[in-house]
Amino acid sequence: MNLQKRIELLQKLKNYLEENGPQWQEVKARASLQNAWFTPEFIDLAIENSCRAFLTPSNLQQWVQHYHLDNNIVPKNIGVVMAGNIPLVGFHDFLCVFISGHKQTIKLSSKDEVMLKHIVQQLTTWDEDVQHYISFADMLKGCDAYIATGSNNSARYFEQYFSKYPSIIRRNRTSVAIITGQESADELGLLANDVHQFFGLGCRNVTKILVPEGYDFVPLLRAFDQYLYLADHHKYKNNYDYQLSLALMNHIFYMTNGSTLLVQSDEIFSAISQLHYSFYTDADAVVAAAKANSDIQCIVGRDHIPFGTTQQPGLFDYADGVDTMQFLLSL
Repeated sequence: MNLQKRIELLQKLKNYLEENGPQWQEVKARASLQNAWFTPEFIDLAIENSCRAFLTPSNLQQWVQHYHLDNNIVPKNIGVVMAGNIPLVGFHDFLCVFISGHKQTIKLSSKDEVMLKHIVQQLTTWDEDVQHYISFADMLKGCDAYIATGSNNSARYFEQYFSKYPSIIRRNRTSVAIITGQESADELGLLANDVHQFFGLGCRNVTKILVPEGYDFVPLLRAFDQYLYLADHHKYKNNYDYQLSLALMNHIFYMTNGSTLLVQSDEIFSAISQLHYSFYTDADAVVAAAKANSDIQCIVGRDHIPFGTTQQPGLFDYADGVDTMQFLLSL
């Protein structure tokens, strides 16, 4: 299966996903039933973002040309351990291995094992050679290299098992926003997307904001009102009630609009339904500190990643800043 054939299959996949036929709708419904965090709204958002950023012909062509991909690669078997925090979160890794010409054995997360399996089944239906390039397994053994994404705890196990092989091992990461206080209502509305899309479960979701001394939080909370409906989701509401109870019992100052808690903290990671904030006086110092923090995936702000775009990564936006494609081509 040559490079051109793989590109053609991805174009066919894009059309299939965007057509949203009865079969694909049924698959999405099963994925939502399996994982309550995968609401129909956020499943559709993940698919829309993937189709636009990853599968658009011009983007794919630019990606392929950048790495000078051809048909001369010696295929290796890449073991891919996928996370399951947001819908199809492992699709970019899948795409990297597939377009490179390597084979892959995928260990899916139990939280997200419906949609990618169906996607591979569709690709195999269109070209039976796909079955020689993609397989699924509960245990990964005997692979030539590994790409594993998980928590800090699981990363320790990954290192134990995979360190003697070429590997990319990813840990917990999150994102922060640097606020100047001059943001417009539209910009704050876009920041609300960065905080709330996928319930804040992604490493590209903003879980901490850095604001200037004396910052007025009222416009920000009003901008967050567009996500008040998240409080109708039982799992999200349980988290909100729990975090609110902790704040009350521990006499912690908080602000809320009824669905999002704002709590002052030095920690960049925050619980579901909660957003941390810290004050700063030196803007340059706070930017430098954020850039130096290896736990930060994205820095959002006027002079950084634009508001509202954290969950719209492109083909060149590699997790943890490690070029997955270059890794695959260097094997």
